[in-house]
Amino acid sequence: MKAMACEMDKSDNLIISELRRNSRVTLSVLASVTGLSRVTVRSRMDRLVKSGVIRGFTIALKEDTQKAPIRGLTMLGIEGAGTERIKRTLSGIPAVRAIHATNGKWDLIVETGTGTVEDLDIVLGQIRRIQGVRDSETNLLLATQMNIEV
Repeated sequence: MKAMACEMDKSDNLIISELRRNSRVTLSVLASVTGLSRVTVRSRMDRLVKSGVIRGFTIALKEDTQKAPIRGLTMLGIEGAGTERIKRTLSGIPAVRAIHATNGKWDLIVETGTGTVEDLDIVLGQIRRIQGVRDSETNLLLATQMNIEV
């Protein structure tokens, strides 16, 4: 099914902002924040989902960060046409949480999570040894703020 275009206004942005803070926020709270009725908020949320603006709802577990307190972003430069093969290889590494295609100097950004710095070093070694990885740069994530304002 093809997603339809969705014009967003201040109320839509407020709904999204609240959902980013807490994906389980009630319709009553969203109605209060936006000044709209619960029925209108529900209708707007349905429209945002149907149009593809909202692609899903998720939760963040304390356990997830406790299991992998050392988190990093590794930017990869790839030589040749091996990107799909490299992405498949990366997908097989348990510490790899996500793989993002990007533009500019780097071809991929890889999110990693490990229990220790030593484990991260081992994972980075595995990644750097993948055939076709030209160069890399890793940044550790020190803190993550989830309450993003729109």
